[in-house]
Amino acid sequence: MKKSAIVIGSGLGGLSTALRLSAKGYKVTILEKYTKAGGRLNTIEMDGFRFDMGPSFMSMTYELDELFKSTGIKNPIQLEELDPLYQVYFEGQDKPRIIWKDLEKLGKEFADIEPDLAAKVDKYLTRAGEFFHDTEGKVVKSNFNSKLGYALSLTRVPMKHLPYLFKTMWSEVEKNFSSEEVRIIFSLVAFFLGATPFQTPAIYSLLNYTEMRHNGYWKVKGGMYKMVEELLRLLKERDVEIVYGTEIVGFNNNNGSLSSVVDQNGKLWSADIFISNADAASFRGEVLNRKAYTEEKLDKMHWTLAPFTIYIGVKGKVDNLMHHNYFLGSNFKGYADTIFTSSISPQKPYYYVNVLSKSETDCAPEGHENIFILCPVPDLRYKKDWSDKEELANNIIDDLSKRTGFDINSNTVVKKILTPEDWASTLNLYKGSGLGLAHDIDQVGAFRPKNKDEKFNNLYYVGASTTPGTGLPMVIISSKLVLQRIEEDHGTV
Repeated sequence: MKKSAIVIGSGLGGLSTALRLSAKGYKVTILEKYTKAGGRLNTIEMDGFRFDMGPSFMSMTYELDELFKSTGIKNPIQLEELDPLYQVYFEGQDKPRIIWKDLEKLGKEFADIEPDLAAKVDKYLTRAGEFFHDTEGKVVKSNFNSKLGYALSLTRVPMKHLPYLFKTMWSEVEKNFSSEEVRIIFSLVAFFLGATPFQTPAIYSLLNYTEMRHNGYWKVKGGMYKMVEELLRLLKERDVEIVYGTEIVGFNNNNGSLSSVVDQNGKLWSADIFISNADAASFRGEVLNRKAYTEEKLDKMHWTLAPFTIYIGVKGKVDNLMHHNYFLGSNFKGYADTIFTSSISPQKPYYYVNVLSKSETDCAPEGHENIFILCPVPDLRYKKDWSDKEELANNIIDDLSKRTGFDINSNTVVKKILTPEDWASTLNLYKGSGLGLAHDIDQVGAFRPKNKDEKFNNLYYVGASTTPGTGLPMVIISSKLVLQRIEEDHGTV
């Protein structure tokens, strides 16, 4: 008889783990609270418009190749590389700065404010690349059984990288570039981690390397949700069942093993192995009632910024927008210092804009655009009331209209706003934190919530909030690491 596995949550981590387990012979069932699979990697559809709900690009795409290859499948997902990567609008400037992978083009783009930029970027990326390759196998793609084991693994990292551990990303870009604008450009990746460059460790300059040299940014043909659709198709072929509208709220213990989990209706779900794709910290606190993860202790941890998202379908074409765009103010440091803990909505918000219709013709009616806006905001620990959501949305939309020269309000066909309250209630994101626990030095590696439960010998965790961390490729790596844990503990089927 086949061994059975229950995966709680159908984000990319849960789906990837289910695929790996089914390839190993497990009978897999996925339990999902939401009405659709995908977690943050989801889609919103309104009156002929289709929007990527969360993630809008992919990096380190070879991890996607590894996932399918390891399960005996040719990668069915079509990817298209982005170059230029994105454009950045600075407040008070009419023209955006275009960010190219080609360093010569990038150098010309910033020639007026940063001489010899191509050479400077080459030097910066070379060092970041050395750090990436010296740590990827030892740290990112490894399981750790203890903090001591993690510390020992770090001793195998060349000493020249030690300064990265004690500096911020901002201090690293400040050392390499003289222009404030260029420094901001190279620290924007910190926002992809849901943090700011003044708090993010310098080690994450490796993300500049992955975006500009190592692999780049890729869009998924058909939209990001195509990844989920292809995984669902493959899982269906392998008889993996997905049960929607099912939230896990309790559990049953059988002599050190998890015998079953309990849904909101009191139904018991039994299996040999359980994998939680919910937030690894909050699941331990809210479902397992662990003293080390009470709300009081969770609130003291450092969480990533919450998403405030707007999805707008407009009539007409917004010529001054590309596929990926950033809109920034003039007080980067001051904004970053207050955005985490403010109890009010930002008056001059920094935000990201994705326009899928620039490259996908079927995601909006002919002659229309679909605009997805993401504004990082404080989580529900600091700003509990989002009754002012329309005011903040209008503030952002008015700003975007002025800076692109396109009247969005008068051309709006459909609009939807999601606040941190919505992200928290729909997808069980702790206090609305968009990417879970932040990547501080004391919250990475063995200091991150482990992918193996401390008490139950058959409960594991996968996703952004456990090892190795946030981001689509990291989540895929997470599914590989958790499979290694399961096979070490329980053997092969």
